Amino acid sequence: MHALLNVGVMAARRAGAVLGRNFNKRNKLKVEKKGHNDFVTSADREAEQAVIDVIHKHYPDHAIHAEESGAQGDSDHVWIIDPLDGTTNYMHGFPQFCVSIGLQIKGRMEHAVVYDPMREELFTATRGDGAQLDEHKIRVSGNRELEHSLIGTGFPYRQADEEIGPYMDMLQKVIGNTSGVRRPGAAALDLCYVACGRLDAFWETGLQPWDLAAGSLIIREAGGIVSALDGGENYLDTGHILTGTPKIYSGIAKLCSKEIKILTSAN
Repeated sequence: MHALLNVGVMAARRAGAVLGRNFNKRNKLKVEKKGHNDFVTSADREAEQAVIDVIHKHYPDHAIHAEESGAQGDSDHVWIIDPLDGTTNYMHGFPQFCVSIGLQIKGRMEHAVVYDPMREELFTATRGDGAQLDEHKIRVSGNRELEHSLIGTGFPYRQADEEIGPYMDMLQKVIGNTSGVRRPGAAALDLCYVACGRLDAFWETGLQPWDLAAGSLIIREAGGIVSALDGGENYLDTGHILTGTPKIYSGIAKLCSKEIKILTSAN
């Protein structure tokens, strides 16, 4: 394992221990509202600090771009951190959440870690070296038929008023042309589930860079396609993502081209 990735793994496990320790004491957590359907807990902040402490112990000059504490430092090496992806799930005791850490070097994602402390599943990737689940190589599913596929999604909430109409039209089409749709509520894990074949594709709008950075590299290293909804490469900027196996990705893009055009033109 690359030394930089190994540090990411140590940081993710440290944060996961924080989340696990606090999971059964949720009634004692301090909760703040950042926006509509957007919360932060004291566990988020403690886990994020644990990640930063591990990184800066080994690489004190590296920059940080974290969900709760924002941007810190100036370096070609930028760690993009979501200490608790799935905060709403966590607050309600729904055991679907994770730690997501990506390392960007000179503007390009190079290393990725997503850790699920409830299942103790560790997803990792290094550019050019493939993707792993618990150190075993993973690939996207071999499914080539849209009607036999299982698709993941996330509901709009940051710009819900503008996006809910075309999103619901897209959801209706996908439900009617696939085996089913799932909305577990932690985008970084959803991306990893595409990478290891549990889902055949995934789409969502209004996400943040820390939701997507690690998972997008893991999918690409597992043989999947990742893009903005309109097919562009700027998904970290737009927050709109469509990803999946080559055939299923193409099938959804074609099936929902009208809705995708509306969603992307509104932003």
